[in-house]
Amino acid sequence: MRKILDALYVACGVAAAAFLVAIFAIVLLQVGANALDFVVGLCTGLPVGLVVPSYAEIAGFFLAAASFLALPYALRKGAHIRVTLVLSHLPRAAQGACAVLVCLVGGAVSAYLAWYAWALVLDSYEFGDLSPGLVPVPLWIPQIPIAFGASVLAVAMVDSAVRFIQDGHDSACDLGAGSE
Repeated sequence: MRKILDALYVACGVAAAAFLVAIFAIVLLQVGANALDFVVGLCTGLPVGLVVPSYAEIAGFFLAAASFLALPYALRKGAHIRVTLVLSHLPRAAQGACAVLVCLVGGAVSAYLAWYAWALVLDSYEFGDLSPGLVPVPLWIPQIPIAFGASVLAVAMVDSAVRFIQDGHDSACDLGAGSE
């Protein structure tokens, strides 16, 4: 089970990176279209009006996907920002209990977010919601990575709490407990 979960977290991180590359590509394409349009305008006196339809909207969808898919991977790698000031003043046993509690509360909040994100996907699908841009994208499509990322984050939070309870240490959940 450990290998499956770790592979899932890495897959989410890779997908997030792929969405960031896609943002770069679509913005680069639009910048190239603008530059070509400018050059054509200089040469002919009349710009062609090259544009990548809905590029800003699609880049926004990609950014949301990258952000949510990166959360579980970042959590497992210990890359989330932590506040250890309070924990450093607690007894060692209380630090561990607090770390587990924080991971479980984070898991509950993530599960709540995931539940409503999946409900939004379903509603968007049932109502046939479309994006308002030049390219009408069914909104349930870009909402899926958000819901999936929130779901995997909830699993990663609970996984971190369980690992901390079993091992007494976990990079994602170790908010300062056991640090030397």
